[in-house]
Amino acid sequence: MTDRPTDLSSLPSYRAPRRSLFSARKFALMASVVAGLGVAVYGFSPSHDPVNIFTSPAHAQVNNEVRRVEKPIGFADIVERVKPSVISVKVNINEKVSKDDSAGKDDDSPFQPGSPMERFFRRFGGPDGLPPGLRGGPRGGHGAVTGQGSGFFISADGYAVTNNHVVDGADKVEVTTDEGKTYTAKVIGTDPRTDVALIKVEGGSNFPFAKLSDGKPRIGDWVLAVGNPFGLGGTVTAGIVSASGRDIGNGPYDDFIQIDAPVNKGNSGGPAFDTSGEVMGVNTAIYSPSGGSVGIAFSIPASTVKSVIAQLKDKGSVSRGWIGVQIQPVTSDIADSLGMKKAEGALVAEPQANGPAAKAGIESGDVITAVNGESVKDARELARTIGALAPGNAVKLNVLHKGQDKVINLTLGQLPNTLEAKADNDNSDKGGGATRGTDVPKLGLTVAPANSVAGAGKDGVVVTEVDPKSAAAERGFKEGDVILEVAGKSVTNAGDVREAINAARTDNKNSVLMRVKSGGSSRFVALPLAKG
Repeated sequence: MTDRPTDLSSLPSYRAPRRSLFSARKFALMASVVAGLGVAVYGFSPSHDPVNIFTSPAHAQVNNEVRRVEKPIGFADIVERVKPSVISVKVNINEKVSKDDSAGKDDDSPFQPGSPMERFFRRFGGPDGLPPGLRGGPRGGHGAVTGQGSGFFISADGYAVTNNHVVDGADKVEVTTDEGKTYTAKVIGTDPRTDVALIKVEGGSNFPFAKLSDGKPRIGDWVLAVGNPFGLGGTVTAGIVSASGRDIGNGPYDDFIQIDAPVNKGNSGGPAFDTSGEVMGVNTAIYSPSGGSVGIAFSIPASTVKSVIAQLKDKGSVSRGWIGVQIQPVTSDIADSLGMKKAEGALVAEPQANGPAAKAGIESGDVITAVNGESVKDARELARTIGALAPGNAVKLNVLHKGQDKVINLTLGQLPNTLEAKADNDNSDKGGGATRGTDVPKLGLTVAPANSVAGAGKDGVVVTEVDPKSAAAERGFKEGDVILEVAGKSVTNAGDVREAINAARTDNKNSVLMRVKSGGSSRFVALPLAKG
């Protein structure tokens, strides 16, 4: 006899259960959840005591596993420890500039027109061009300017670090601690080249202070910025180190740490802490088209701050080594024209007359490749390396001179505090009375002897015309530039230029190096050579 399924609907006493398909599926889902939690279901009969799955042994096991998972990193313990060392800095500047004296001065900028700091904050400050946190009163006449920034104690006796641009020119400096106490501070010394200032709080002692880090931050490390943005003292933000060694156009000593912790106006001079609670950098600028934080801020490395404040504390100013050269980077084109295998080192555009380098025999076109046996990566690294040495020190320079390696020993001078103005009278009438000149084939330049052009001087050839579609135009040549040398040889006419170019082609060079005088200073430019 074959077993067949019984049709229950055919029985008189059968009633179909009143459950929809949705109810059946819902129950199946619930059952799977319960089964997943390890609860055995033995039947469908109702239980007198409902099962509480949230107090079951299985749930306790899940809770134990969750506790073993590492919790998200928090910064409260670090902040509690370092925040008391951070101060708010308020300055007052009594302006004494008359309306006549201020004629031609930018009314929005606290810096002299054309100065490095003025250009710097025009590029990286807010839309008004002011440094982060600086707010002004009436400009161009008698009045008071007030500013707010940040800083931090570095010793228990009240020495503190902030930015030069926060306290520069201040008649009165006040600091407010994390506890809300206000003290008067004295400016001990400032260093505009690195934007570091050292101040000393008067009338207090035993201040909580922060330690400047001895290590170098890595890209991706956590960073905490603490400061006084928009006057909101004691504000903490977090982010990571985004980049290092940033050059933001402030000067030859640029070596900034880039962070993405939100930094705004008023954070200037405040510390950027690492997760050990040590100061990795001092916040000094932001890049912001809108004036607020967009996640790009720049900090002065702790190593730089330590070396600067040591001198500021000792003598109130910073002395740097100086060799007296105008330098520029070695590009791949320049390296090729000089026969160098790698584009590295610093190219001497012009040694300063009577400077240490000129006296030691360094000439235009030389490439400085090492200092005291340490390789020089580029022009900025040379400037920082020499600047970190004390004046009077003897140094050994490795130099590539006309294709030959040589060693030059010299004694460092002291970097002048102010840049000496270079006379540019010879260039005031450039191009006046010039003839069209002679074309230089395949370079896109037309040149004439300098002595035939009024005001151009006696040396070199003057550029009288530049083809806007040429490689020369792409390299920045313009009418009035004076070409002094081509491939290391002095030129006085178009024939000299052509001869030097043909010699470079014969040597299978892809480009030719020219020393060009423009705007009172000289530079080297590598022009690619067209084939044929």
